Amino acid sequence: MCGISGFVSRRQITPDDLARVGAAGASLRHRGPDGAGEYANEHVALAARRLSIIDVEGGAQPLRNEDGTLALVANGEIYNHVELRRALKSAGHSFNTRSDCETILHLYEEHGVDCVKYLRGMFAFALWDDARRRLLVARDRMGEKPLYLCEREGELFFASELKAILASGVAPFELDAESVDLYFHYQYVPEPRTPLKGVRKLDAAHLLTVDVDPWRVEERCYWRMEDAPPLEGVPARLIRERLEEVGEIVVRSDVPVGVALSGGLDSSAVAALAARQRPGALQAFSVGYEGRPESDEREDAHALARHLGLPFHEVEVTTNDVVDFFPELNYWRDDPVADIAGHGYYAAMRLARERRVPVVLQGQGGDELFWGYPLLRQAARESMEKDASRRAATLSAPLPYLSLNSPGDFSRAGLSSWARELGGLREGWRRFRSHRATPADRLVFYDLSPDFRAALEGAQSLYAGRFAERVAESHAAHLFTLRRPWSRVDVTLTRLIGATYLRENGIAQGDRLSMASSVEMRLPLVDHVLVETVVGLRKTKTDVHLPPKEWLKESVRDLLPPFVLQRPKRGFAPPVREWHDALFAAHGDSLRDGYLVQSGVLSAEGGARLAGGAFPSDATSPLSFKALVLEQWCRRMSEAARAPVARSGGSRPTQIALSL
Repeated sequence: MCGISGFVSRRQITPDDLARVGAAGASLRHRGPDGAGEYANEHVALAARRLSIIDVEGGAQPLRNEDGTLALVANGEIYNHVELRRALKSAGHSFNTRSDCETILHLYEEHGVDCVKYLRGMFAFALWDDARRRLLVARDRMGEKPLYLCEREGELFFASELKAILASGVAPFELDAESVDLYFHYQYVPEPRTPLKGVRKLDAAHLLTVDVDPWRVEERCYWRMEDAPPLEGVPARLIRERLEEVGEIVVRSDVPVGVALSGGLDSSAVAALAARQRPGALQAFSVGYEGRPESDEREDAHALARHLGLPFHEVEVTTNDVVDFFPELNYWRDDPVADIAGHGYYAAMRLARERRVPVVLQGQGGDELFWGYPLLRQAARESMEKDASRRAATLSAPLPYLSLNSPGDFSRAGLSSWARELGGLREGWRRFRSHRATPADRLVFYDLSPDFRAALEGAQSLYAGRFAERVAESHAAHLFTLRRPWSRVDVTLTRLIGATYLRENGIAQGDRLSMASSVEMRLPLVDHVLVETVVGLRKTKTDVHLPPKEWLKESVRDLLPPFVLQRPKRGFAPPVREWHDALFAAHGDSLRDGYLVQSGVLSAEGGARLAGGAFPSDATSPLSFKALVLEQWCRRMSEAARAPVARSGGSRPTQIALSL
């Protein structure tokens, strides 16, 4: 695990260029506190900060091939490096280290840019081919490891974090209007966009090549989830086989490994699989809240840890902790993410680092892959219904949507609710009107979220005049507006939730807040081979109408005790209202004439309204909280952007030596 940065240019690199790469690398020390390395020649400069996980003593970067013509800096872990190394040695390759990432160099020698197709793991890397005068940068299939790009005519700068781009001084801190508008709808900026003009992310499953002479930049996608071939077989058995595979390779490490444990199915399954591979060596970490509210899952997590024989460590997050650390938390998240539960990621990973466990497994991805979210299942069912109605041209009349249901609950309250909904007729009428009112090519997806609808209806009224004009026609729904005919709605929605909420709210936040404490987060449930298996099975026989996570439950039924399998889903739910109120009491006034007002994003009236901290009853992340997160993020990140300017008249940051 590392933080990487670099620069490639058509012209000859200058000392100022080297200083910028050095500044970016220095800002990534938290991602790699165990060492630093650099490489540079006339047209390229590479830097890496290292967190030592595999080959602790000998895996320093940049890594080089046998004849020194290739140089590599890489962030991540190649889980199948043992198998790759064996095959590459058989093909005649010689290795200089035991590093998992060195396999990338020799795969490139064998397969060129197609080397990425052989990698199983999480990665973002940059490889310089001196003979071809070519730079290859690539990112893993599910987007676990980040890579930010700043491209200008004849040059490209890249880094593992946005704060490193800002520390380098290659891009000013200037908000992009459309990205900010998307943020207010989604609570994050969907990839590959970032909040800043001129800076983007290399999208997941993409590679980019830069040829220096003649200058040519090419980018392409090398993997698509929806291309997984249809798969016949018993889902529980095939999924279990993939889980056993990834459970074996994901724990490969020369340092201690832990697991972030809640009371839920996903983290419990990950813990059970890992414990079989590292008996007596795995440790469990859990987060709880002061006063032990109903949402506190420590007791459930501890019960499973005892069942698996894992040492158990817990941390209790207080409201004061959340309030006091809030400005810094938004800085460490790197991107603005309006998830009030984010402090839990940070607290768990800090606890792991304090216990000297620098690798932690998490269960992210299970909800997105196996229909764990009620709104996602509803989106799939409604999209299928809308598609069928459009095909049959029945949206001109509501009759196909109207059906009378039997009461599901014959108690007085249940019958009363059934009567209020007119036996299901009211809900059918709502769906009919909604499907008819939205464009034919728009899937039912994020528009089911009350937070998204609130932004559609109310964000414009909060914006300043010129900003509102620039985003007058919001493009927020374009992400799930796809040309008909739709092939497989269930597969498409799996891809969409993976590329939006999972990647930007879950994976990105987890990566940054784990690396803030120099901890590597690993996510077995987003292994691309497992994902291909589930998608392939789904193409043969959909599971969207089964109970939530049915395929996953059946695949691990013999691994977990009944108290885990039978426990209703609660989700990671901190005391949201208490934290929200306390945050606004402490920081809400920062929205009044703050950065967002001064920079022309919010009107003065809008900032004052949001400073009150309004929290509608159906909201999860209301507009007020999104604004507060963005305000605090802008303040801290703009400070990082000003730092290089402050240094320009004084001493230079650490410089990279030019080695020709």
